[in-house]
Amino acid sequence: MKQHAPSAERNREPLLAVLRELLPSQGTVLELASGTGQHAVFFARAFPRLTWQPTDADALARSSIDAWRREEGLPNVREPLALDARASPWPVESADALVCINMIHISPWESCQGLMRGAARVLPPGGPLILYGAYFIEGRPTAPSNLAFDASLRERNPAWGVRELGAVTAEARAHGLELDRVIDMPSNNFTVVFRKRGG
Repeated sequence: MKQHAPSAERNREPLLAVLRELLPSQGTVLELASGTGQHAVFFARAFPRLTWQPTDADALARSSIDAWRREEGLPNVREPLALDARASPWPVESADALVCINMIHISPWESCQGLMRGAARVLPPGGPLILYGAYFIEGRPTAPSNLAFDASLRERNPAWGVRELGAVTAEARAHGLELDRVIDMPSNNFTVVFRKRGG
């Protein structure tokens, strides 16, 4: 049941470098839309003092995550949970950080809304919501590859597509999350960090 995504192999090292600056030294990291599970085991190995809680709405993805988890045998990776960002409540009551990689553009806008709503519930004041993926950013030229990517996503599903960072930020702010920083990543992607107000 173990699945493999080449993109996860390509982006895991750049993401790790960013996460080293953003994640707390210990506690629980909730990962939404963990996909194959490659990121979960890779990051859990890199952060042995953090407990990694993978989740996914898809049963096949959860089977793959569990296969990776069992193969690696890491004590700080929990069993994957069924979690749809749009659901309320989530099966997790609290987390010290929340990571979501390549979900917002491959899901309907309601998933982004649910992500912000849920993050506001589970994060402590100052806790980070760390997003990774492609975004359109006002005032910055858009890479042709991202325009092509957006078109391909919308062809697969009209509800999908590369999101405007301004719209994502407005949704986050509506739920008490403030934009902390935007970090340029390889292949015209970005790491976007929000923090829950009060920290």
